[in-house]
Amino acid sequence: MHGAGNDYIYVNADIYDIQDPASYAREWSRPHFGIGADGLVLISRSSCADFRMRMFNNDGSEGKMCGNASRCIAKYVYEKGLTDKTEISLETLSGIKHLSLEVEESVVRRVKVDMGPARLASKEEVATPDGSLNHVSIVVADQEFSGCFVNVGNPHVVIFVPDVEAIDLETVGPQIERHPLFPERINVEFVQKLADGHLKMRVWERGSGITMACGTGACATGVAACIKAVGGNSNIVEMPGGELLIEWNGDGSNIFMTGPAEIVFEGTIMI
Repeated sequence: MHGAGNDYIYVNADIYDIQDPASYAREWSRPHFGIGADGLVLISRSSCADFRMRMFNNDGSEGKMCGNASRCIAKYVYEKGLTDKTEISLETLSGIKHLSLEVEESVVRRVKVDMGPARLASKEEVATPDGSLNHVSIVVADQEFSGCFVNVGNPHVVIFVPDVEAIDLETVGPQIERHPLFPERINVEFVQKLADGHLKMRVWERGSGITMACGTGACATGVAACIKAVGGNSNIVEMPGGELLIEWNGDGSNIFMTGPAEIVFEGTIMI
């Protein structure tokens, strides 16, 4: 399945008890040698919510949250008949998320996700005295960038630039991800404000590299745009894989992400 081009392999873990999912995430995610994906997502029932999500990046590392994957899970559980509810709670490593499904003729067209509030500082994730990136420059590949730290269940640095296509993301992305400023590594978004007010974003995901889209990254971008007065409380974030609507009413309020989810194909693979 994919959400705005962010594609994962989804497995019903209540039926298939996959041991060592990190190794299968690496193996199955390899293009040409496996299925090819940004990673592996396991879906199961939860003791504290309707369903539970575990997601593994294509390098085998386990992520705390994936916005695009959460929308795909909502589509999966509804269209597979695992629930008839259009309001679903989802357990993740970053807390319980609430999903609202837009259904037409038994097909989930879009999903709105309550992502919870943003954190704008973290001394564990940013090696500065206050845990923020205020007045701090990131220097990589002989270039200096000014970024905004936003945690939306996982950590992001959002960098506004005049032209996102001019950024050598394959070079600077991994260097920023592993920069000493970020002891737990970080997701990286480069963002350009377009003439129509939309925000054009390219992303280097921690553990996955360049992807077509990142839901939490789009949320971080919407928050950073509001903080930096680049955008308003409601922003369309354009990514190579599609668009997401991000809504945020300021510090302390929850972030809402709305976008599509698509099933690409189903099949079997031997373990």
